Amino acid sequence: MLKYITLPEPFFYIVIFLIAVVLVLIAIPSIIHVANHRALFDDIDTERKDHKFGISRLGGVAIFCSFMISSLFIPNAGAFREFHFLLASCLILFAVGLKDDLWGVNPSTKFGMQFIVASIMVLLADVRVTSLYGVFSIYDIPYFVSVSFTILLIMFVINAFNLIDGIDGLAGVTGLVVNISLGIMFAEMGETILASMAFIIAGACIGFLRYNITPAQIFMGDTGSLLLGFISIVLCVQFIELNKVSGTNIVFYSSAPSIAVAILIGPIFDAIRVFTLRTIKTGSPFVADRNHVHHRMLHMGFSHLQTTLILMGFHIVMIYVALSLRFIGNFSLIGILFLICLFFNLLLTFMIRSKTRKSYRIVNFLW
Repeated sequence: MLKYITLPEPFFYIVIFLIAVVLVLIAIPSIIHVANHRALFDDIDTERKDHKFGISRLGGVAIFCSFMISSLFIPNAGAFREFHFLLASCLILFAVGLKDDLWGVNPSTKFGMQFIVASIMVLLADVRVTSLYGVFSIYDIPYFVSVSFTILLIMFVINAFNLIDGIDGLAGVTGLVVNISLGIMFAEMGETILASMAFIIAGACIGFLRYNITPAQIFMGDTGSLLLGFISIVLCVQFIELNKVSGTNIVFYSSAPSIAVAILIGPIFDAIRVFTLRTIKTGSPFVADRNHVHHRMLHMGFSHLQTTLILMGFHIVMIYVALSLRFIGNFSLIGILFLICLFFNLLLTFMIRSKTRKSYRIVNFLW
C-alpha cells in the first residue's frame, strides 16, 4: 500500500513556493536561447519602448508552466470546484497571450477572450462579488448586478496588470507583493488551496525577476501579465467573499474589500488614472501613451530599478495602511487609500513641473 507524506502547512507552502521558483529558473534560459535563435524579440521600432535591442517577450511562458505544474502538487485541489475552472481559464488566456506575444492579436479578440474567461469564473465557478459591503450604503446586490460587476472587474484588473508591464521588474514585483500578501492571509485563514496558488504565483514571479530586473534579459509579455492579473483578481474576489459578514461565517479580516483594493492598488489606480486622462484628451481610453505612473517617474530621472523599488515600497505601505485601519469601514478606508494615491500623483506632478521649470515653487502644484 502506498503511503503519502504530509508536510505541515508552513513547510508545504515553502516547498511549493520553491518548486515554482526553480521551475521558472530552469525554463527561462531555454526560452531565451530559443528566442535568440528564432529572433522572437520584442518590437523595438516604436517610440514607447525604452530598450535599445531585441528582448524576448516570452517570460510569461515560464510563469504559466510553473503555475500549472506546481498546482498539481496541491493536495485535494481536485475537490475544489473553482480550481478546475481556473486552470481551464488560464489555458485560454495563455493561448491568447502567446499568440499576441508572437504575432499580435486584434484588440476585440483579446477583450472577447477576457470576457469568456471572466464569464467562466463568474457563471460556472460562481466566483463573484455578492455585496458592496456598505460602500455607498449598499450591501447585498442582485444576482445579475453581481455577475455583471464581477465580469467587468476581472476584465479591468487583467488589463490593469497588462498596462503596468512597461518597465523592467514592475509587473513581476507587483505580482510578488500581491500574491505574497494574499498567500499569508489565506494561510492564516486556513485556506490551504488558495494560499498555495498565491504562493506558487509569488514563487514564479521571484524566478522571473531573476532575469527581468534591470538590465532585463526577458519580458513577461501578455502571456505573463494577463495570467498574473487574472489569478490575482480571482484570489482577491475569493478573499472578499470568504470574509463576508453572513450567518455563522467567521470573518478573519474585517473590511476585506478595502484590503483587496490596497493589495491591487498599483495597477488599479494607474489604470483609472490613464483611462480617465485618455478619455478626456482623445475620447478613447485605449489610445496608447507614456503617461503611466512609472513613465512619469522615469521622466523625473529615476532608473527602471529605482522606479520599481519606489512603487513596490508605496504598494507595501498602502497594504499596511489598509490592514491597520480596517476597522473604520470600507467606504472611509477606500476613500483614504485613493486620497493617498491622489496625493502621491500630485507630488509626482509637482516634481516633474519643478524639474522642467528648474524651480521649486508652490504654484507648481496647481499648473
